[in-house]
Amino acid sequence: MSVWSHRPRLLHLALLIAAYVLGCAFAKALRLAPGTNISIWLPGGLLMATLILTAPRSWPWWILAGCIGELLGQLLFFHSPLPAALLIYGGNALEAAAGAWLVNRFCGRPVRLENLQEVLLFVLLAAGVAPILSATVGSATLEWFSVKGQTFTSAWPLWWVGDATGVLIVTPLALVVFQSWRRDAELLAARWIEACVIGMIFLGVAALSLSGYLPFAYIIMPPLLWAAVRFDFKGAAVTLTLLGLITAVFTVSDADRFTGDAESQREKQIMLHLFLAISAFSALIVAVISRQHQRALETLRQSERSLRELVETLPAHIWCVAPDGKLIYFSQQFRDFVGVDVKDAEGTSRLWGFLNAIVHPDDRIAVSTVFGRSIAAGEPCNLKHRLRRFDGEFRWIETLAAPMRNSDGAITQWNVICLDIDGEVRTEEELRRARERVTRASQAASLAELSASIAHEVNQPLAAIVANSHACDRWLSAEPANLERAKITVARIIRDANAAADVVSRIRALFKPSKQSRNLTAFDGVVAEVLDLMAEESARRRVRVEAHVDSDLPPVAIDRVQIQQVLINLMRNGIEAMDATSDVKVLGLRVRRVADAIQIEVSDRGPGVEFPDKIFEPFFTTKGHGMGMGLAICRSIVEAHAGRLWEERNEPRGAKFIFALPLEAKAAAA
Repeated sequence: MSVWSHRPRLLHLALLIAAYVLGCAFAKALRLAPGTNISIWLPGGLLMATLILTAPRSWPWWILAGCIGELLGQLLFFHSPLPAALLIYGGNALEAAAGAWLVNRFCGRPVRLENLQEVLLFVLLAAGVAPILSATVGSATLEWFSVKGQTFTSAWPLWWVGDATGVLIVTPLALVVFQSWRRDAELLAARWIEACVIGMIFLGVAALSLSGYLPFAYIIMPPLLWAAVRFDFKGAAVTLTLLGLITAVFTVSDADRFTGDAESQREKQIMLHLFLAISAFSALIVAVISRQHQRALETLRQSERSLRELVETLPAHIWCVAPDGKLIYFSQQFRDFVGVDVKDAEGTSRLWGFLNAIVHPDDRIAVSTVFGRSIAAGEPCNLKHRLRRFDGEFRWIETLAAPMRNSDGAITQWNVICLDIDGEVRTEEELRRARERVTRASQAASLAELSASIAHEVNQPLAAIVANSHACDRWLSAEPANLERAKITVARIIRDANAAADVVSRIRALFKPSKQSRNLTAFDGVVAEVLDLMAEESARRRVRVEAHVDSDLPPVAIDRVQIQQVLINLMRNGIEAMDATSDVKVLGLRVRRVADAIQIEVSDRGPGVEFPDKIFEPFFTTKGHGMGMGLAICRSIVEAHAGRLWEERNEPRGAKFIFALPLEAKAAAA
C-alpha cells in the first residue's frame, strides 16, 4: 500500500516508456561497430534524470516503466534474448538509481546545477561512477549469452563510454528543461533573431563537418558554445538535441565521417562517443559558467539598485568627489537641495569652485581651510556651515567627509554627507538669546533689589545725620548759642555716620572672597574644566581654542570657582572680540610657570583694545549690551589672590590678557 500510494500518474509513466523506446531507436540509429548491440545509450540518462527529480518512494514505478521500455526496445531494435535483456536493464536501473542517489546526496535536492562545483560533481558521479555498474553488468551479460560474439574486455570500454555520453547529453539538460524551462522564458525580438541566427549557423556547420566537407568535426564548437553562453542551459539543450539528430541522420544515411568499413568502424565509433561527450561536457560547463555570470551580474545590479535606493531615500545629502577634485555623484536629495546636477556643476572649476558657489561667504574660508587640510592629510573631517539652497536661502548644514580607499590604501574618492541642522541651530540660537534675556533680567532684578536694600539700609542713618545737622545748626545759631546741646547733636551725627559705614562694610562683606575656600589646586584640572565649559560656545561661534599647559606646574592656593570665573570671562571676551573678523578664529590659552608665579595668557585675533587705560574701570564698556563690570571683577579677584592682571598687544593682531598668581600660600593669603 505504501508503494501504491506513491504511484505516479499513468500518463507520466506512459510518457517515460515512449521516451525510453525512442531513445533505444536513437541508439540503434547510431549503431556502433558491426555486430554489437552497444551504442550511445540516451535512455539511461533519461531514467537517471527521472529518478533525480522524483521522490525515492516512487522509484519502483519509474524503474518498472523503464523496464517495459527496455523490453520493447530490445524487442524492436536489438533482438536480445529475454534473460539477457532483463539483466542488461538491471545494470541500467542500477546505474540510474546509483547516479540519482549520489547526485541528490552530494548536490542536494532539488538538483539545480547552479554553479560549477555542482556541475563537476554531477559529471564525476553521474557520468563517471554510475556507468561503471551498467557497463560491468551489460558486458558480462553479452559474454555470458554470447551475444554477437562480444567479450567482456572488448565490450566494457565501449559500454561505459556510451552510457557516460548518454548521461552527459540527456540528464543535465532534462533537469534544466523540467525544472526551469518556463523561468524567464520570454525573449525580446532581438534575442529571438539572435537565437535563429545561432541555430542556422549551427545547423550549417554541423552538416558540413559531420558530412566530411569540413576538415574536422569539432569546428561546430564555436556556435555550440555561443548558444551556451548567450542562452545558458536552454541554448545548450537545443543545440545538443540538434547535434544528436543530425548525427543520427548522417549515420543512418552512411554519410557520417564516423562510418566506414568494418575494420575502422570500432575506432571511428569511439571517436563518435568522444565527440558527443566532449561537446556535451563543454556545452554544460560553458552554460553553467554563463548562468553564474548572469546571476552575478543580476545580483550586482540588484545590489546597485538597492544601494542607490537606500542612498536616495536617506534623509541626508550625499555627494562624491574624485581625489583630483572632479565631482562624480550627487544624490537625489542633494540635487533637489542645491538645484543642480553633477553635470551642471562640472563647469564650476571642480570642487573649490562648486563650494564657493554654494557656501555662505562668511563660511568659505573656514570650509576651504578644513577641507584642504583634510584632503592633504587624507583624514575625515566634520564641520558646520551655511549652504545655499536652490531658492537662495542659506541653511545651516553639518558636513562629514571621509575618504574611500582601495586595497592598496590609495584614496579612490571622497564621500561627503550633509545633514540639514538649520532647525536645531536656530532653536539653539533662540534658546541662547532667551537665556541671555533671562540673565539680564535677573541681573537687573538683582541690581534693583540690591539698590533698594542699600538705599533702605543707608537711608535711615543718613536721614538721622541730616536731622541732627539741622538741629546742631539751630543750637549754634541761637542767642546765646547752646553749645551743650550742640555737642550732644554732633555726637549723634558721628554715631549715625558710623552706622552708615557699618552698613556699607556689611554689604562689601557679602561680595568679599572667603580665604577659607582656597586650597592647593592643580592648575591643569582647572583649565580642563574651563575648556569643557567653553567648548559649546566656541564651536557655535566657529572659534578654535589652542590650549598649551605646561606639564610640570606645581599646585597653587586658589579659590577654584573664582579663578574659573576669571578664565571664562577673559575667554568669552576674546571669542566675542573675533565675531566681526572673517579670518580663521583662534583663541590662545597658555599656562606656564614664570619665576615664583603661575602666568596665564588669553589671546585673541580680534581688532585689539581701543582704550587700554580704561578697560579695567567699573562700568566702562565698548559692548552694546555690556555693563562694564567683567574686567573690573576679574582684576578684583586676581588681586584678592595677591596676583596681577594686565593687558598687552597680541602679535600680529588682537589682544592678550595676562594674569599671574603667586605660588606661595602665604602670599596668596596676604
